[in-house]
Amino acid sequence: MAIQEELLAFVRDSLSRGLPRSQIEAALLKAGWEQEQVAAGLARFADIEYPIPVPRPAPYLSAREAFLYLLLFTTLYLSAYNLGQLFFQFINLAIPDPAAAYSGSAAIQRAIRWSVSSLVVAFPVFLYLSALTGKEVRRDPVKRASKVRRWLTYLTLFIAASIVIGDLIALLNDVLGGELTLRFVLKVLTVGLIAGGLFFYYLHDLRMEDRDAPA
Repeated sequence: MAIQEELLAFVRDSLSRGLPRSQIEAALLKAGWEQEQVAAGLARFADIEYPIPVPRPAPYLSAREAFLYLLLFTTLYLSAYNLGQLFFQFINLAIPDPAAAYSGSAAIQRAIRWSVSSLVVAFPVFLYLSALTGKEVRRDPVKRASKVRRWLTYLTLFIAASIVIGDLIALLNDVLGGELTLRFVLKVLTVGLIAGGLFFYYLHDLRMEDRDAPA
């Protein structure tokens, strides 16, 4: 019998005997189970009055769900990257670098057109998919526990955190080297605000999800 099956069997038997959920949780935690595992095990059974434990429908991965979330996060990454590139080009126009070969206005204009085109296509798709998946989750809260959704959310947190850390390292390196310029600071702030905004938004989303999870 797998470990998860043992946990579910224990929870089912305990609920059948009328034991309160808090007591079951305390016993499992004392036995060495992780809080997340215990919460997931208890959440598999509805907290309703019935002679025997009533299981909740388990989340499952469908091809449609995987397609929607993969497209959602892909358009998110495209939108965030091109938004950053757009601000970079505005900074290049405002504070040109004579030593850079790409600092010509024609090259900057091409880069701006590409970023604007990407945002015009990707960002509305992201907004539409966000609204669509959000509506489906509100209609069927079980979908909030989607594995592909959680994996992609944690992947986004990892990428955003890595970018913020690299951003801070680059800033500190230039500060210590005495090579800090306004142009560089503005670009660092742009990256930090976009990546940091994504990180805190999805971290808040995960915390809300854990808070609203059925007990």
